[in-house]
Amino acid sequence: MTSLRLPKRRRPALNPNHHLLPDLMQLWLLRMLVLLDGINSTRSSISYEVQNLGPALGLGQALKAEMPEGEVQAHVQKQLVDRLKVVEEQAKNARSPEVLTRNVQRVADLIGLNAIEVRIIEFSVMVKANHQLKMGAESLGNLDKSQLTQALSTVLDLPVPDIREALHPQARLAQSGLLTISSGYSDTLDNKLNLLSDSLHEKLVDDDMQPESWLQHMIYKTQPPNLHLDDYASVSKTLDVLRPYLRQAVQTSATGVNVFLYGPPGTGKTQLAKLLAQDCGSELFEVSSEDEDGDAMTGPRRIKALNAANSLLKQRKVMMLFDEVEDVFNSGDISLLFSRVRKFSNKGHINRLLETNALVTVWVSNTESVDPAFVRRFDVVLELSVPPKAQRQRIIETNCQGLLPMPAVARMAESEKLSPAVVARASKVIRSISSQIDADTAASSVELLINHTLLAQGHAAVTRHNATRLPEVYDPAYINTKEDLQAITRQLINHKSGRLCLYGPPGTGKTALGRWLADQLQMPLQARRASDLFGMYVGESEKRIARAFARAQEEGALLLIDEMDSFLQNRQGARNSWEVSHVNEMLTQIEAFSGVLIASTNLMDTLDAAALRRFDLKLSFDYLRPEQAEQLLCRCCSQLGLAQPDTSDIAQIRYLNQLSPGDFATVMRQHGLRPLQSPSHVVAALADECMVKPNAKRHVGFTS
Repeated sequence: MTSLRLPKRRRPALNPNHHLLPDLMQLWLLRMLVLLDGINSTRSSISYEVQNLGPALGLGQALKAEMPEGEVQAHVQKQLVDRLKVVEEQAKNARSPEVLTRNVQRVADLIGLNAIEVRIIEFSVMVKANHQLKMGAESLGNLDKSQLTQALSTVLDLPVPDIREALHPQARLAQSGLLTISSGYSDTLDNKLNLLSDSLHEKLVDDDMQPESWLQHMIYKTQPPNLHLDDYASVSKTLDVLRPYLRQAVQTSATGVNVFLYGPPGTGKTQLAKLLAQDCGSELFEVSSEDEDGDAMTGPRRIKALNAANSLLKQRKVMMLFDEVEDVFNSGDISLLFSRVRKFSNKGHINRLLETNALVTVWVSNTESVDPAFVRRFDVVLELSVPPKAQRQRIIETNCQGLLPMPAVARMAESEKLSPAVVARASKVIRSISSQIDADTAASSVELLINHTLLAQGHAAVTRHNATRLPEVYDPAYINTKEDLQAITRQLINHKSGRLCLYGPPGTGKTALGRWLADQLQMPLQARRASDLFGMYVGESEKRIARAFARAQEEGALLLIDEMDSFLQNRQGARNSWEVSHVNEMLTQIEAFSGVLIASTNLMDTLDAAALRRFDLKLSFDYLRPEQAEQLLCRCCSQLGLAQPDTSDIAQIRYLNQLSPGDFATVMRQHGLRPLQSPSHVVAALADECMVKPNAKRHVGFTS
């Protein structure tokens, strides 16, 4: 018979300071090794295992340096069985370490854990905290859920049905997030038992902890808001409902209360959540997106943290904030909450989460794609877009007071893509170095930083000269239309409702009139071009169209849609189904819109017949009448610092029958590149503009 010799490199040095395990942990370890046959499942390393575990079990060195192979198993087995009998008697009234017992009992009292659940948590903590117990757990190999249930029943001496009930996904342990079971088959016992966080076991056995301390590094209290509810005037009607609803929910500890805020980054969603909590007199805790090591927390772990917060903080006046939900619910383990493509593998879990959460929860996302099955489970769904112009200007004034002059503030407020967060960050940077730079540099630097961010987001920068902005000197008297614009304006002011279609050649003042009307009606302006409303994907354009009308309606804004012909082409000539869909959506929205809509087009003849019936008035814009051209020439020369035109100049300008206000604006811009020396040069430049138009004819007396 051959002898079993241990390689010296595998014979670990015994620690002379090593102490016996407490009775309860000896009992658990011996049950794993003997009753669950853990010692036999690792025969290839049996000597190594026993020499490490022997001292902790009070066995001393279990093996001699040499022993016949046939005697090894029987020798080890006998020592372990004998020791188990002794420890079974000694450990009848044994308990977990006192610190651990106190910590777990505090939580048990708070959320109503029974004795079975308490014992499972204590075992889960100790098997992760103690090296010898961990070795014993590993000796059992990989377990499926059924084998895990049987193993825990044997080790803890508890009935299998009780263990199975405690580990059920709908039971308190899993629902609270305190302990969940890994779904993978190839996991050892200790790896299948997942505590709230990876380092929690170390804290529970070392220090006394209050229940909320279990959530350390998983949630954190938010900082106070730096905006005000007045900054959300554009959604004030919704807030008038939401604020008292949340106050009552917090006061009565209502369950299943969820609010969903979505919209582009930087539009103040997180700030609004803070303001809502402040309005309720409630603390606001945010579920972290990073763990204590700075690594990204997975979706399942963030959901677990939220579940735990609902259990451990439910007796406090607390609201929860769950940001970046699109990342969390795109996790494969949780399935997709926000998707139009994939199906849900765990839809019931998410539904229960939204219907039973004990704490009011504000969910925040940068995406708009919310599955309809989940939308109905949110009490309030609110889109936060970039605020309207008046509100943007107030936010810029507040953040950039002393940094930007008022003309610059007004100009920057023109950008419909400029979100509050971009303004706040830029002003913060420049204020920090304001003592080192002069006022002009500070102002230009604020604009520089804001423009860099806008460009990085894929938006246009704020420019000093915006061709679409209403000129400082604007007079609708230079619009050639048969209708009485002043009378129409008075009616719009009185009723704040009307749908106007402006058509005619380019440059005749259609878009400018829409902007002028917004000023006259003292309404915020929402200007949209075809490029703003067209989307790349099927159905996206329809959503953008609907959103534009909905936002204008909610904010009481004048909706100005340029290039309306892009969306209202005659459906009889459509080649693709999506072209018909665009027209149908636009027609539906126009008919339902009760605000002020100004639509402009250069191609009236191509519009769908049904579209024309949707407009209250169709106003034809034509080229300037001779007397209008003459008056505008005189004003143009005055603004350029030139002499007034003589009779020859006036005679020649009257021959140009295709002049528009836009031509005068173009010529005045040319003056900056090619200074015009006299009124005759202005007339010649205007003639050149006419020559490039369709069907233009060269007029006698003009030179190119």
